[in-house]
Amino acid sequence: MASIIPFKAVRPTRDKVSLVASRSYQTYTQAEREARLDYNPFSFLHIVNPGYKYDLELKGEDRYKLVKNRYLEFKEDAIFMQDNLPSFYVYKIVNREGNEFNGIVAAASIDDYEKDVIKKHEDTIEYREVVFKEYLKTVGFNAEPVLLTYPDNDKLSSIISDTQKERPEYEFTTTYRDTHYLWVINDAEKLEVISSEFSKINRLYIADGHHRSASSVLLSKEFEEQSLNNSYNYFMSYLIPESELLIHEFNRLVKDLNGMSKEAFLIKLDAMFRIENRGAILYKPSKKHHFSMYLDGEFYSLYLRKANYNISNALDALDTQILYKTILQPILGISDMRNDKRLDYSHGKSDLVTIKSKVDSGEFKVGFGLVPVSIDELKSIADEHLIMPPKSTFIEPKLRSGVTIYEF
Repeated sequence: MASIIPFKAVRPTRDKVSLVASRSYQTYTQAEREARLDYNPFSFLHIVNPGYKYDLELKGEDRYKLVKNRYLEFKEDAIFMQDNLPSFYVYKIVNREGNEFNGIVAAASIDDYEKDVIKKHEDTIEYREVVFKEYLKTVGFNAEPVLLTYPDNDKLSSIISDTQKERPEYEFTTTYRDTHYLWVINDAEKLEVISSEFSKINRLYIADGHHRSASSVLLSKEFEEQSLNNSYNYFMSYLIPESELLIHEFNRLVKDLNGMSKEAFLIKLDAMFRIENRGAILYKPSKKHHFSMYLDGEFYSLYLRKANYNISNALDALDTQILYKTILQPILGISDMRNDKRLDYSHGKSDLVTIKSKVDSGEFKVGFGLVPVSIDELKSIADEHLIMPPKSTFIEPKLRSGVTIYEF
């Protein structure tokens, strides 16, 4: 049973939230980051990049301490405030394509993570877990929720819908053309109903934020024998119903044909796929176990010869795994999909034109298009305690940092 509780968020004031909210640091180009740091003194980027004012690139403990200093300065300057009452936060995002996401920002239980009530489908890198754990330990806050999804629930949907009839605490549109809304729920009766409904849910699934949640678990274990407040036993999450989760595919690009000619490569593929040349017309697969391929100025459709491929579990049936087991590893010689420099990825929000342009430019030799992973596939992988190949899903919504902050 899931333990989801309210918390006292630290938040920007209403007049400054649009200036504070930022995408993840890594998603900005250097020019974009510098422009925001130069001309927006309220951007959350000033907190996560504290060395900018000194023209220094800081790392490790030195950076973490300055992050905490900048954060405290934002609080001292009344850019941030903390709610007086524990609250749930109804959060709505409408992206530039018109997709709508409605969920609740809350604190999720570390104990649920360890007991497999909160389920995972991606592997994590121990080094990154430890680094982020040390970061959290020093700065004392988390500013970006883990994205969790739950089975659609009529009672929770009704509460979210009724809350949204009131004036939102926040309403702002970003330069990325996403519009964000936030409502605060601190009525004791409503808080109890929300927590009670989540307690009836047996399984939650991490959609995005595996490293953030794993790092929070490490931090909780480090402090479990010390008399610290209960906040270390929870981590900030944004929970949305499964029907609103939007999953895009990650396509694959490879720099060479592993020493083979185009003709030899196609003959190798023929053993596992029925191949059709589609010419110069953009071809996007529409069914599971079907792939598109762009090679030497032409698109091909690849249909898996199912009689030649054994499916024994949910991972075997995943298209990213099929591509790996039938082409990337045995034919193109790519064993390490996380670190092989010959392999790159393009998420499905960038259409097949991206693959075509990168192959036509000579940067890559061949590109493969896939259909998106479904929510049922994601859940099956997690339920069977299996791990998806790297870059199997590009999931929306993408949250902004600094809108709600969880203090330890």
